[in-house]
Amino acid sequence: MPTQSPLVSELRERFDAESSRLQEEFSSAKNGLKYLQERSALVDSIARRLWAQFSVSAGLERSQIVFAAVGDFGRQTLFPYSEVDIVFLAGTGEGAAKFKDTIQRLSQGMNEIGLKCNTTAGIIPEFMRFDADRAESILSLLDCRFLDGDQELFANLRSRLIPEIMVRESQSLVERLAELTRNSHRKFANTVFHLEPNVKDGPGGFQDYVTARWLAAISAMEKQDGWPDSQKYFSPANQTAMDAALAFFASVRCFLHFRNKRDQNLLTWDAQDDAAARKIGTQNTAVTSAIDWMRVYLSHARAVEHISGQLLEEMPAAQSLFYRQLETWRTGFSDEDFSVVDGLIFFQKPENLSDSGLFFRTFRLIAQRGFKLSPLAERQLELARQQLPGRLPSGVDFWRFLEDALPELHAADALRAMHSLGLLTLFLPELQGIEALAVREVSHRFTVDEHTLRAIENLHSLRQSKSKWDERYAGILGELDQPELLNLAILLHDTGKAVTLVDHIPASLAIARKCLERLELPEADRETVLFLIQHHQDLGAGLRRDIFDPRTVAQFAESIGSPELLKMLCLFTYADIKAVNPEALTPWKAEDLWQLYIGTANYFNRSVDERVHGDANDEVLNHLRSLAAAAGKKLQTFLEGLPRRYLRTHPVDEILRHFEMSGRLGQDPVQLALKRTRHWYELTVVTKDRPRLFSTVAGTLAACGMNIGKAGAFSNAGGTVVDTFSFTDRYRTLEMNLPAWERFKTTVHDVLSGKRDLKRMLRERLEVEKGQPEKIAGTLQIQFDNECSAHSTLIEIITQDQPGLLYGISSVFAQQDCNIDIALIDTEGQTAIDVFYLTTGGGKLAPEHQERLRQSLAKELSGS
Repeated sequence: MPTQSPLVSELRERFDAESSRLQEEFSSAKNGLKYLQERSALVDSIARRLWAQFSVSAGLERSQIVFAAVGDFGRQTLFPYSEVDIVFLAGTGEGAAKFKDTIQRLSQGMNEIGLKCNTTAGIIPEFMRFDADRAESILSLLDCRFLDGDQELFANLRSRLIPEIMVRESQSLVERLAELTRNSHRKFANTVFHLEPNVKDGPGGFQDYVTARWLAAISAMEKQDGWPDSQKYFSPANQTAMDAALAFFASVRCFLHFRNKRDQNLLTWDAQDDAAARKIGTQNTAVTSAIDWMRVYLSHARAVEHISGQLLEEMPAAQSLFYRQLETWRTGFSDEDFSVVDGLIFFQKPENLSDSGLFFRTFRLIAQRGFKLSPLAERQLELARQQLPGRLPSGVDFWRFLEDALPELHAADALRAMHSLGLLTLFLPELQGIEALAVREVSHRFTVDEHTLRAIENLHSLRQSKSKWDERYAGILGELDQPELLNLAILLHDTGKAVTLVDHIPASLAIARKCLERLELPEADRETVLFLIQHHQDLGAGLRRDIFDPRTVAQFAESIGSPELLKMLCLFTYADIKAVNPEALTPWKAEDLWQLYIGTANYFNRSVDERVHGDANDEVLNHLRSLAAAAGKKLQTFLEGLPRRYLRTHPVDEILRHFEMSGRLGQDPVQLALKRTRHWYELTVVTKDRPRLFSTVAGTLAACGMNIGKAGAFSNAGGTVVDTFSFTDRYRTLEMNLPAWERFKTTVHDVLSGKRDLKRMLRERLEVEKGQPEKIAGTLQIQFDNECSAHSTLIEIITQDQPGLLYGISSVFAQQDCNIDIALIDTEGQTAIDVFYLTTGGGKLAPEHQERLRQSLAKELSGS
């Protein structure tokens, strides 16, 4: 083994002594930037001494070659265990060959001293010839710093050749930078908000800081001739943010390198505790806990990622942004508020941002169309945000916005954009406590706010997934009547973690109650949101039990109470587990969750005709009695004999309205209520039971041009019927036309009172629709089940949906002397899935009766 030269030995001793001194100074002062500058200066002097010694001993003139630092070394941000990157560029091939051995000796000497050295050598004309495979080498020249050699050659390289290639190849270079950034971010699930982030390579980390500086330099070179002033790369505000981030990252990475004794940049939980205790990067703050310290880290990382992302959106400038704005026609979208260019939103009149309504319209557009804010629009929103706190919209106005935006396909994108700009917590202050909150839970990978947004993303991504697993969940998502309530529950479900980590659900419920009151949600909707928050862990916990045990399924069904809440909880559980970390929702867990959902849904169907006893000790019944104490025996009489499903599928306030309607039957034997929901109109009929009642209402709706999507029929022991029909208005006669509502209700009332001829109405409707194309007939399925109910026969009919379908089916039932005890009508796309509980003469249908009914239905539904 060759002996070290005296110079190398001397420099090694000096390097070791100085490194120890610098480490001690850092441990005391914790000034990362000072350490980096002094270490870079130390390595500068060592590299220059070696280069001078080896080139002189080889008898070489140091002309026609450039000896320069790049990478961390070039930026003078040489961390304790960073590698030392050096580039040698010769003016000619002859010069490169002449210095080959000297370069090798210098590299070896650096390694012997204890500095891992990476050297790159080339000839300037060849090195500056662009090759896409060498884009990173070209980009590295943005950090080149002269060490020794031919100063005139370096001056030409820096002042002329580097700016020329950066401008000429800016498109390719920026595309490569974007690709590198995307690939790097993908490894970290494309988010800053990790519980144990990588300070160097993670989103918003030191590498993103470098990327932002490179992008800013290239952009500035495009706008001016030559090399820009490095202190004017960014706007004053962004420059301040970048400088603060660099100072923080410098201290944190030095701390991690010393702690790990290698170039290891992962902020583990132990490292966070240690950094917080030593006030690394937070010397002038009151921060003491690891949670608060992580918030400081995340604030810097968010700023760096945001600035880097803005620059990537703006680059490359193959054509000026102004010119691209003139080409709005390419996007196909423009209105009085916005123009959209290449998927980026620009404000037509940014001065209108004084109106908070424009804020809402902006993010509603993102939710609906998936557009992104242009960097210019982001800056305009940031400026306008400063004026908002004194004139915030009311809670109910914000709820109207959420009610519209949350069910949209790109709702999560809109929420992320709002969160990035500090608007989400401004409008929904209940989320402030979980912003950048790093809670240490073993299986969790993300901060609480990131986990929340990912859960909402998981929910909406179901509709675009091609996975067979996801398609099943997407199916029940499409069936929800009020998906906005599920989304709101997800937004609020972990807010209690800002208060306590032991059992956060009670705290989350307390925060949510105040929030829902401020947003002025209807009482029934508040109950739904609070129920979902309170029970959002139940199905996940249930996966640790025997999901095929009937008792397990029965317990879940009884605790959940209704099929709609079951769907919501199932989707909540799916989205919540998947948001824990990318591996949390394994295929077998997704399958088990689905089996638990199916088992519970089937239980609801099997127990659908269990009857209520008005004097029973039941939670819902007790609640009803407390709200209508004066009703006493009358309420008990109304509830007696109603199917238990009725209590599960109707909120308490609706049940009380039905009770009040039943109390007015003495004044008018047909009580009607009509309301509009997000997806449907809903007609409620309360009257005394009579033959063909259900089919008559269904027929009337069909004759009025309505398309029934859902229906429910319930009757109590005294013969009072509560029928509900959810329908769409095919001809939009009810839309924004209140007099039409009254005419419609009068029509229904007159038919049920025998004042109008339903058959004539149906003939007239058929005449009107005669010229419309017929729907392609689908497969008809009719199934009977005499075992699922103690006193009824279940019939399930699956067929192609069409106008008047429900009227046709229920008319056949009447012809066959079948009484409808319960009707569960649903529509999935173009398929009707209708379930009826039938009796005849007070009992079940005999097999021969079932067969006659099957044949009559087949004849009716086939049109033959």
